[in-house]
Amino acid sequence: MKMGRIEIMQMDLMPRALSSWWDEINESTEWQDGIFYTLCAAYALVSCVALIQLIRIELRVPEYGWTTQKVFHLMNFIVNGVRAIVFGFHNQVFILHPKVLTSVLLDLPGLLFFSTYTLLVLFWAEIYHQARSLPTDKLRIFYVLVNGAIYFIQVCIWLYLWIDDNSVLEFIGKIFIAVVSFIAALGFLLYGGRLFFMLRRFPIESKGRRKKLHEVGSVTAICFTCFLIRCFVVVLSAFDTDASLDVLDHPILNLIYYMLVEILPSALVLYILRKLPPKRISAQYHPIR
Repeated sequence: MKMGRIEIMQMDLMPRALSSWWDEINESTEWQDGIFYTLCAAYALVSCVALIQLIRIELRVPEYGWTTQKVFHLMNFIVNGVRAIVFGFHNQVFILHPKVLTSVLLDLPGLLFFSTYTLLVLFWAEIYHQARSLPTDKLRIFYVLVNGAIYFIQVCIWLYLWIDDNSVLEFIGKIFIAVVSFIAALGFLLYGGRLFFMLRRFPIESKGRRKKLHEVGSVTAICFTCFLIRCFVVVLSAFDTDASLDVLDHPILNLIYYMLVEILPSALVLYILRKLPPKRISAQYHPIR
C-alpha cells in the first residue's frame, strides 16, 4: 500500500514539474531571446538559400524573364527575410502599440507565405488543365482575384482593429487566417492530388518521370500538412488564450509552430525543387540525332 501511494505521488509530481519547467522557460528573458533569435537565424538561412537558388536560375536562363519558378524563389526570399527581421527585433515587435501593429507584422508574412506556395497550386493547375485540354487562361486571373480578396479583407480587419481593438474582431481575424490556411490545404489536395494520380496513370519507365511523380507527391504532402497544422493551431489560439502566438512569453509555442508550418516546409520544398531548368540550346547549334 505504501509503495502504491509513493507511485501515485510521483505520478502527480511529474505534470507539476513539467508545468513548472514550461512556465520557467516562458518567463525567462534569456530563453525568450535565445528562442526568437534561433527563429531569426533559421528564417535568414532559408531566405539566403532561396536567394542563391534564384540567382542560379537567373544565370542559367536569363532570357526567360520572370517565370513562375523565379517568382516563387523571390517570394520565398522576401517572406523568410521579413520573418527573420521580425524575430530579430522581437522585443520591440511584441510590445508595439496599438496592438494591431504586432498583428500586422506577424500575420502579413503568413499571407505572403500563402501567396508564395499557392503559386505551386497555380502551376500544377495549369499543367493539369493543359494535359486535359482544358482552358487555362482564367487560372491566373482566379489566382490574382482570390489573393486580392484575401488581402482586402485582412486590411479591413486591421483597420477596424486600429479604430476599435476588441476581442470579437480579433477572434474573427484569427478565424479568417484559419480559413485562408484551410483553402490553401484544399488547393494542394485538389490539384497536387490530381496531378499526382494523373502522372501515376502513365507508365513510369523513365527516371525523370519517376522523379517528377516523387516531387509532386512530396511537395503536396508537405504543404497540405503545414497549412492544415496552421489552420488547427490558429483556431485553437482563437478559443484558448494560453495557446496565443502573438505574445512574447510563449517562445516554445512559437518555436514549435513556426518550425512546423513555415521553416521546415520551406526548407524541404526548396530542397525538393532545387533542380535548375535546362540550358537553352543556341539556334546555331544542332545536336546530333
